Amino acid sequence: MKSAIEFQYFSDLMRKDFRLRVRALICWAPALLGIALVGSGSTGSWAETCTTQSGLAPAERDGIAEAARTLAGMVQLNNAAALQSAAVVEVGKDFGGLQYLVGTTAPKVAGGGTAVEQVYLLDATNLKRNPDGSAPDAQFFCSLNRSAMETEFLIPALPPGRYAFAIVTAAAKPADAWRMSFLMRQEQGRWLLAGFYPKATTAAGHDGLWYWTQARQMVTQKQPWNAWLYYQAAQKLLQPADFVLSTHLEELRTEARTAAPPALSEGVSADAPLVVKGADGNEYHFTGLGVDDSLAQPTLDVAAHLHVGSATDTVAARKRNDNAASALLSAYPEMRRIFHGVWIYAEAVGHNPFATEQPMAEIK
Repeated sequence: MKSAIEFQYFSDLMRKDFRLRVRALICWAPALLGIALVGSGSTGSWAETCTTQSGLAPAERDGIAEAARTLAGMVQLNNAAALQSAAVVEVGKDFGGLQYLVGTTAPKVAGGGTAVEQVYLLDATNLKRNPDGSAPDAQFFCSLNRSAMETEFLIPALPPGRYAFAIVTAAAKPADAWRMSFLMRQEQGRWLLAGFYPKATTAAGHDGLWYWTQARQMVTQKQPWNAWLYYQAAQKLLQPADFVLSTHLEELRTEARTAAPPALSEGVSADAPLVVKGADGNEYHFTGLGVDDSLAQPTLDVAAHLHVGSATDTVAARKRNDNAASALLSAYPEMRRIFHGVWIYAEAVGHNPFATEQPMAEIK
């Protein structure tokens, strides 16, 4: 059976937790520098400044857009070698993670038209290195048309320099658009790849705003677990990258947290697992809970990450996963109403996750 690994990040709305989540992501993928940016305007009182496309000179805006379009074309052709040669040193010397992303993204965007949706200039040339020579954290703020709407970005350990962020949309089919976001750094007049963040814009045929609207309706229908999962789906689709903090996304997270069932009020993590007791008498510790669209079904799957003490043989591992899925649905049966099935990712330290998927009708 096909399996997929999907990492979910659930965090508090406070900026401290946002920073911790970004640091965790960068530690997981050190070769990829990261940022996402939405809005227009610039700030001038920080060492790091943000200028959106409306504030850029046409030549500079077009230069950034053309560089992003070129990188997107390399992804569409699955030309990882060309991307590596067009990358900054930090990315080029440790290219495995990026090569994997390119390989999995290329079939989804091959042959489709591309459009540069947004471009931004992120100036961190005045950043000062830490006393020990290490790169400092960089923080960028952008306002939306000089309004109270704001997006904040924090890039841990960012080398000083002049960066650009561009969002390119591509679609082999109009209903299956993907968003390819690129972080670039300017070196000797060239924009070089410093990070790549591909994301689908739809799941099971619907976009993020649809899932947000449906989540609100589920709250009124007293379906808190389904609502919470649909809020996660909305967030996943609406974020250009997993480490953006914006006014709109904060509103979404606030709604999700307010509507969350008590067991999820603090989120789900390794430090605060969701503990469910099964009919077999065992306790199952879930460290992550979200949604999955990898099977391309008409409705989403629930995706649950299960902490296990050790790896075991395939037969025993599958039975354990089946029992965990059954325990989860027995405890929270409303999930059966709208989801196609349940993915269980059993994760033991030092071993690859063991993933299984079962349709709802097969889960006792």
